[in-house]
Amino acid sequence: MSDNPSKQSAQPKGLSGPRRGPSGPMGIKQTAQTLKALDRATFSRLMQRILVYKKQFVLVLVCIVLSAVASVSSSLFLGRLIDHYITPMLSQDVPDYAPLVRALLIMACIYLVGITAGFLQNRIMAVIGQGVLKKIRDEMFAHMQTLPIRYFDTHSYGDIMSRYTNDTDTLRQLITQSIPQMLSSLMTVLSVFVSMLIQSLWLTLIMLLFLVLMTRVTGKIVGKSGTYFVAQQKSLGEMNAYIEEMINGQKVVKVFCHEEKTKEEFDLKNDHLFDVSSKANIYSSIMGPINNNFGYIIYAILAIIGGALAIGGVTNVSLRGINTLTVGAIASFLQLSRNFIMPIGQLSQQLNVIVMAMAGAGRIFQLLDEAPETDQGYVTLVNARRNGSGALEETKERTGLWAWKHPHQADGSVSYTELKGEVTFDHVDFGYTDEKLVLHDITLYARQGQKVALVGATGAGKTTITNLINRFYDIADGKVRYDEININKIRKADLRHSLGVILQDVNLFTGTVMDNIRYGKLDATDEECIAAAKLVNADSFINMLPDGYNTVLESDGANLSQGQRQLLSIARAAVADPPVMIMDEATSSIDTRTEAIVQKGMDALMQGRTVFVIAHRLSTVQNADVIMVLEDGRIIERGTHAQLIEKKGKYYQLYTGAFELE
Repeated sequence: MSDNPSKQSAQPKGLSGPRRGPSGPMGIKQTAQTLKALDRATFSRLMQRILVYKKQFVLVLVCIVLSAVASVSSSLFLGRLIDHYITPMLSQDVPDYAPLVRALLIMACIYLVGITAGFLQNRIMAVIGQGVLKKIRDEMFAHMQTLPIRYFDTHSYGDIMSRYTNDTDTLRQLITQSIPQMLSSLMTVLSVFVSMLIQSLWLTLIMLLFLVLMTRVTGKIVGKSGTYFVAQQKSLGEMNAYIEEMINGQKVVKVFCHEEKTKEEFDLKNDHLFDVSSKANIYSSIMGPINNNFGYIIYAILAIIGGALAIGGVTNVSLRGINTLTVGAIASFLQLSRNFIMPIGQLSQQLNVIVMAMAGAGRIFQLLDEAPETDQGYVTLVNARRNGSGALEETKERTGLWAWKHPHQADGSVSYTELKGEVTFDHVDFGYTDEKLVLHDITLYARQGQKVALVGATGAGKTTITNLINRFYDIADGKVRYDEININKIRKADLRHSLGVILQDVNLFTGTVMDNIRYGKLDATDEECIAAAKLVNADSFINMLPDGYNTVLESDGANLSQGQRQLLSIARAAVADPPVMIMDEATSSIDTRTEAIVQKGMDALMQGRTVFVIAHRLSTVQNADVIMVLEDGRIIERGTHAQLIEKKGKYYQLYTGAFELE
């Protein structure tokens, strides 16, 4: 079992009973503060990724301009149609339709250009959108591989997954729909505004007065909906985290009959999501009707005032000069007013999507901004061989002999020391948090080929020691040396490459049995993988599977028993053939009979290697070269099995059953 308290406290406490979610006033207040924090920097970072497709984006802008021009031209054409074609024809005895037909053909061509531009715009933006999302997902996944184990100990997996799914989907809507829609609306508003000034200054001023009123009303609604959209994204991540936790712990839920409790907890989270989502969508949904009604009211008022100005013979002022307001000009202006209100309404609607997308982008960039695992190591692991004089030299071929490569900055030379697998802890203190130390003054020395057993109650610090050897965490005080090299000087990838780890919790990946064994050494041949399976006695059960080594495993090897899954993880470590092995309860999931079989393979695997064994079954560590008994993060006893039994201390009590390990 893990003795990592940070991980235990970070997991959602789904079975601890109902808790009040952030649906109350404080939750909304916090999300309002989050909304204010969505500054230009987030949008700027997103645009940098969009503008990778500069040529395509410029083409989209051209298409938007053409669409806007086509839309405005139709409204302006209505006035010309009435004043220059229809009205003159009414006074002709024999109307001449040729000019009208030519004008209609020109307009048809303009419409065709507008339709084509709109089609190309949507098609190109779809490509840009999916391309940006692909790059963002690639960037997120690549960065996630650089994050320290501490990040995953303190963040729920479901919430991390939500950033890949829900949050990126909001960006898809933003890129493929909202951004082009906003640019199109802005272009349309500008062109329509100029066109209205061409028709009538007085009617344009009236239009602007109503626009100010409409903007104030819609602005308040957008602010409300935006706050709830941000809360919705946060709540969705929490919901995914809870569902993921419950799926993983479904057996525990059923064993302890916690179905009703988990449903109660889920209902709280689902109610909160319903609350913020419904409010967000209610405010968002009323935008359309409000804008439409404003449009109808403005249309009616402009028609009345325009008709009164025309009948009263009021002088009309426009960009064309001073003239008389005609019926055609009024009809054209009314059409322009509809074209003016509609994109403004669309802008208001898209603001909600933008706020939601910015909330999602903020969560994505929050992941990308997480500090990667630091590594100042410069000592690397290389394949080596001995030359004629017996000195070590680097080689590309795998020889079975490893060496540490030390670069010397002073003269640019390098030196090599053989990898032996000797591990030293020198007065090490460590805590997962600054407030509480888990290990106190740990001093130990594992010589080459020694088997070191760590025993003690759960939480004593056994797994923590192996985590420090891997440099999953950095120590607070003291030194950890590997072959007399401070492990801080060894590059982490090379350090971990020299270690084989068999964990209590087995993780198998989707793929064949052969692929899962080869995970320990990607360039391993089929023969090497089969040899590793035979070494740990996994070959017999693998050959009984439907397709043997080509059997596809899914859902973390759900179709295998726990013992079979553990055997595959041991084979995976065996094929890596590392000089140091760490076995954290490696046989805990295997029955006694199978354990005896596996133990023979394990003994063969451990030959010539330095091995750290964490075990609750003390029978499995009797042949260890040294046994260390931990209690509350301190080594209280050390020695061989016989020495510790003779001493009749804590190990003797544990072995004879006077005290239980757990």
